[in-house]
Amino acid sequence: MDLDLQGNIERFTLPEIFQLIASSRKSGTLGIQRDDSIVMVYLKDGDVIYSYGPRQTFHLGKLLRDRGVINDTQLEKAIREQAKNNNSKRLGEILIAHHCIDRADLEKVVKNQVEELLYSLLSWETGSFKFYEGQFPTDEEITVKISVENIILEGLRRIDEKNMVMETLPDLDAVYTISSAQAGRSRDVAMEATEWNLMALVDGHRSLEQICKISPFNRDDTLKKLARLSLAGIITKTDRKPDMQNVNLEKIVNRLANLFEDYITVKSPAHNNRLIDRKVTKTIVESVE
Repeated sequence: MDLDLQGNIERFTLPEIFQLIASSRKSGTLGIQRDDSIVMVYLKDGDVIYSYGPRQTFHLGKLLRDRGVINDTQLEKAIREQAKNNNSKRLGEILIAHHCIDRADLEKVVKNQVEELLYSLLSWETGSFKFYEGQFPTDEEITVKISVENIILEGLRRIDEKNMVMETLPDLDAVYTISSAQAGRSRDVAMEATEWNLMALVDGHRSLEQICKISPFNRDDTLKKLARLSLAGIITKTDRKPDMQNVNLEKIVNRLANLFEDYITVKSPAHNNRLIDRKVTKTIVESVE
């Protein structure tokens, strides 16, 4: 895909577009349009630094008030002053000038504002996009730094994932591995504990089907989590065939674990324990052979 040309979301999903820009460490503006809704996403070295969409933007003043950073009186006063100046001054800058908030308060809320806007974008299934390399927001905007991978992971947690799984992971016999970080770009990914646990099973030898069988989660949840990790570019498909020897070893380990559990929990006379000892030992030898 040529980053200087426009494309359709039907052909390239937004997670794929964001992932491509991030992996290329591109800097510029991604314009996304659906009907009369237009959102501009600004990126620097592959990370999101700002986003703006007139019809989607979450009102900054409301966010500050809802979080208890400012009260209704402070917000109304700032809005009146903004109106007197024909909206030439940013609401955040007015609040800072009146010592209602500090810069850290503003940056925190702006980051949340940008994140919520981007999460809503990931549900778009139609529309168009165009990347303008080297174009940035004005100096008046409060910029932040947000990992594309985190945006994709959290955004996909919030939407219906059934179709996403089928489209993202069409071949359950495919083998996936953890993708390497792109040259010169560090990853700042905040994954849930369940996602870390599942990612440990993605070793470049197991198929998705094999992972589902040994996953501590049910099949649907496992595939949803794997699809999110794939769309975020954290795991990637390989050309390898599933390692069946690995599967046999897992069966042996699981079988032995069950036998040892039975051995520990069973209550029997001493001579029966000796019989269990011999049974376990015999099974170990047979399994290894």
